[in-house]
Amino acid sequence: MPKLAVFPKAFMNALCKDGTMTVSEWISLACDLHVDGLEWYAGFLEMADKTKWSEFRKQVEQHGKQIPMLCCSPDFTHPDALFRNKEIEKQKRWLEMTSALGGSFCRVLSGQRRPELSLTEGVHLAAECINACLPYAQDLGITLILENHYKDDFWEYPEFAQKMDVFCELVDQIDHPNFGVNFDPSNAFLAGEEPLELLYRISNRVVTMHASDRYLISGTIADLRKEENGTMGYAKRLRHGEIGKGLNDYDAIFKELRRVGFNGWISIEDGVDGMDQLERSVAFLRKKIKTYWPDFD
Repeated sequence: MPKLAVFPKAFMNALCKDGTMTVSEWISLACDLHVDGLEWYAGFLEMADKTKWSEFRKQVEQHGKQIPMLCCSPDFTHPDALFRNKEIEKQKRWLEMTSALGGSFCRVLSGQRRPELSLTEGVHLAAECINACLPYAQDLGITLILENHYKDDFWEYPEFAQKMDVFCELVDQIDHPNFGVNFDPSNAFLAGEEPLELLYRISNRVVTMHASDRYLISGTIADLRKEENGTMGYAKRLRHGEIGKGLNDYDAIFKELRRVGFNGWISIEDGVDGMDQLERSVAFLRKKIKTYWPDFD
């Protein structure tokens, strides 16, 4: 049956840049929620100290939770082969981090959509790098999950495989038991596309999911797409919001996931307006999951 996790979307700067929140403080906040686990991020400042990995796992497990997924952002579309090899080594270290945390899923991305990169070359480079990581993932018993991503918080350019056709082509290039898809419905809107159309194309490859709802606080999707290239991080007109009050049709999403026998982790990206909002999103998703998986507790 599906299980719920939470991701500290509202606290990324505090945990990853200025250090105004400790990982232990986030654990205490998140473990008060009615969820089963905490999705981790490789870029937490304190994760630079490898000796803390097992300590954080112990803290989470003492609350009766687990760390099922690690979120990280390899850049496999760089034109320099030496740079790509370093990214492969980073991904392998993140796989080790996932294992130390007790996780089973580690995110992987294609890389940045650099203007000079052709479609054919980008798919080839990303697939080559992901395939290079898969034997190590298999040795550790971890599944690499490719997300239909928009843009890493700290990247200059958007995701290379942001568009549906490119994403599906890349997924089709990788056939391995330790590879699957992390589906994020909100990110499809940012590509100017319909999330359900994407889901119907790749639902049999989905093993985990990011649950969120997105809003544009000004302008239109077309405005966002005009300004996304060359903008560091997320566009200013974009924001996350309470799940169930945005654009996503969670009834249709869960109906399709139930149809294909999905039983993976659903990680919530929310809470930008406070923990009360995150609690409401948790309650919304538990109710919906109970509808489509009646034996879910």
